[in-house]
Amino acid sequence: MDHVWTVEDHLRDASAEHVALYREVERLILGQGAVTVSVSRTTITFKGRRRGFAGARPTAKGSRGISTSCARSPEPRITRVDPYTARLFVHQYVVRTPDDVDATFAAWVHEAFRVGEGDHLRAGPTDHPAPLTSQPGSDDRDGDHDDGRT
Repeated sequence: MDHVWTVEDHLRDASAEHVALYREVERLILGQGAVTVSVSRTTITFKGRRRGFAGARPTAKGSRGISTSCARSPEPRITRVDPYTARLFVHQYVVRTPDDVDATFAAWVHEAFRVGEGDHLRAGPTDHPAPLTSQPGSDDRDGDHDDGRT
């Protein structure tokens, strides 16, 4: 029988400090509303009604994860940004201290949750919610080619 991964599997060998940091990120994500948790060998994914919107797990450097938003967010906690669809970007982040889980991080989580709820599909090209932060020319609002991947 295949092993069924749990959150505790991901936390088992992590330092107490990074488990606490993960739990703070998890608390913030779960506090957004109706969120389901899907655990795999590689990560812990958080899903809204429409799609997965964030992931997190403790690592040797802190808590690492992804979030999905409608704009690029250039910032030191963001280690990589990849386009996902014509409207969405996947941000890889690392939070290293409790201070990194601040109001800006909370706003990213909320924006990602709204994507998980499908809000990006309801907004038209001109009434799209303003991004929290962006780089000039990074907004691509001319359609959503969402293929349903989470």
